[in-house]
Amino acid sequence: MIQTVFKKGLRKKKAERPKKKRDRSAPRGKNRRRGAVILCACAAALFMLAINLVVVRAAAPLIMTAEEAGALMDEEGPADCILVLGASVTQHGPSPMLANRLDTGLDLFGMGVSNIMLLSGDNGQVEYNEVQAMKEYALENGGEAGLEAANIYLDYAGFSTYSSAIRCKEVFQAERVVIVTQRYHLYRAIYNAKLVGLDAVGVAAEDGKSSQLPRDLREILARVKDFFLTHIGYTPKIMGDPVPLDYPSTQG
Repeated sequence: MIQTVFKKGLRKKKAERPKKKRDRSAPRGKNRRRGAVILCACAAALFMLAINLVVVRAAAPLIMTAEEAGALMDEEGPADCILVLGASVTQHGPSPMLANRLDTGLDLFGMGVSNIMLLSGDNGQVEYNEVQAMKEYALENGGEAGLEAANIYLDYAGFSTYSSAIRCKEVFQAERVVIVTQRYHLYRAIYNAKLVGLDAVGVAAEDGKSSQLPRDLREILARVKDFFLTHIGYTPKIMGDPVPLDYPSTQG
């Protein structure tokens, strides 16, 4: 009897307690947002991958060895210039990567690919001058190839790969060029050159000894950036008056 009353009391108390409703909307909302973010990230990654594939596939057939470039210019006539793209310099001169580019450019010059070397780099600050360091290195090491100051032009406003390409076309008025840089960078350089109207091929310099992975990751984003710059026809802020690539160099 007592147990029956006790059980009835418990049932009554349980019945009187309001049932807590589970708020299922919050977790579902978070999951949906998380899913949308993941979906957008995947779409962006695929989009960047597609652009990188376009750039690489378009430029790959135009990358050749120094010997192949020499044979091509023997057949079609010398290029307007050998365009060597800049990289970092220190107080001691060009970085190893830039030195490799310059050495490759000097090899091409010695083979008669062109009688003009156009050195393009960053001189945006008084205390930082890539192109002057490039010129000094080229003159110091280009004696056997017959290089003199009369064979050199300097692009002081080559602040980016895209700027170097469009200034080579519009300011220095080149038509046929051989571009020199490392292979990972050469795809984008050639793609830019072709889309700004240059008849361009490329020769790859040796890679540096430092880790390549950071440069490859940066290049993925850079290809996307330059893809859009070339297709919208962006004009760099600094252009300047025409400087035809005549021999001897008008830049001294």
